[in-house]
Amino acid sequence: MTDDRTPTAPPAGPPPGTRPPTTGPAASAGRPAPLSATPPPARRRPAAPPRHPTDQRRPDLLAGRITRGGDGPCYGLVTDDGREYALHGTGMGTFATGTTVLVTVGPADPAATCGPGTPLGIVRISVVR
Repeated sequence: MTDDRTPTAPPAGPPPGTRPPTTGPAASAGRPAPLSATPPPARRRPAAPPRHPTDQRRPDLLAGRITRGGDGPCYGLVTDDGREYALHGTGMGTFATGTTVLVTVGPADPAATCGPGTPLGIVRISVVR
């Protein structure tokens, strides 16, 4: 016996105990597509090293540790590859010896003598934390 409040149509969806389809239009209705059973093609080994560096570094950007610090205008800097620089820049701030910094450099001031190392002028300097 049914009344108008009792549904007579079967519930939507697959019958209990069955698996939903994994391909076709029903699979794409809100369900992710299955992963491919075919492995991706293997990458070929390069025949030779790249002709140009793959990571372009800015030539005016240095990172390293301050070796001669203070309130300036001269600072000493050594990069991780061991290169030493004599940096000059007025009003750049106070940097303690051992501080790791990122420095944007420019041409050296010919009148400044800041000690051993390649002379460069400081455009901007900031502490790396």
